[in-house]
Amino acid sequence: MDLQAYLDRIGFVGVPRVDAATLKAMQRLHLRAIPYENFDVQLGRTMTLDPQAAFDKMVRQRRGGWCYEMNGLLGAMLREVGFQVTEMAGAVLRGERGAASHANHLVLRVDLDRPYIADVGFGDALLEAMPLEFGPHHCAGFDFSFEALDDGWLRFHNHPHGGAAYYDFRNEPADREELAAMCRWLSTAPDSVFTQTAFAFRHEPGGVAVLRGRTFNFIRPGGKAMQIIDSADEFASILRARFELDIPQARDLWPAVCARHEELFGALTP
Repeated sequence: MDLQAYLDRIGFVGVPRVDAATLKAMQRLHLRAIPYENFDVQLGRTMTLDPQAAFDKMVRQRRGGWCYEMNGLLGAMLREVGFQVTEMAGAVLRGERGAASHANHLVLRVDLDRPYIADVGFGDALLEAMPLEFGPHHCAGFDFSFEALDDGWLRFHNHPHGGAAYYDFRNEPADREELAAMCRWLSTAPDSVFTQTAFAFRHEPGGVAVLRGRTFNFIRPGGKAMQIIDSADEFASILRARFELDIPQARDLWPAVCARHEELFGALTP
């Protein structure tokens, strides 16, 4: 993997250093340049934890990725700079889903003068890496927090307008086999939200652009605006214009996107 090619992809100018300023800049620039998206899952392609595959896809092919790819790539590039990075397994909505949620998210701990949480794989959450300090955090106009739970888990609370409210994690290295098994399940199981619905997220100045099935949303600190996507042409146009994704096969997904929308929401209107 070529660190300079990655830095060029995200628009990082200058010499990266092992410090908090570089860490925050790399996460911020990554999220503004590389969208979170699950179109390979939607198209039935094989998903892995291989950071080289993530590099080829997101840097060389200029695609986006989901949490295992996004944080896998960021972690690999941070290590190339010289950062000490630990991959940890997250559990999105563990309180509702129990053990079935374990390892359904990948999150990074970066150790500097204190530990930081770096995460480019949670869609609409932190724009910059944050110190792992319990209590409220404020970033790009949004409010977040970290909490220590009674059972030894830690919890990251997303902002109130986020797509997923929180994830739990343990402050320890992930079991790679557990992550790989969950990656396979999430990318193939009919019950997985990732096989059921197309997603894309991209951080922009002022908020986060979100495509979710037939809806396009823009989330701001004060709320969100939503529009219904009316055609395959509009679907492909939004992917190109707002997410810089040119995926010709995405048009083939449109009938399934519409069917899933009706199944979940019926005659949804903004």
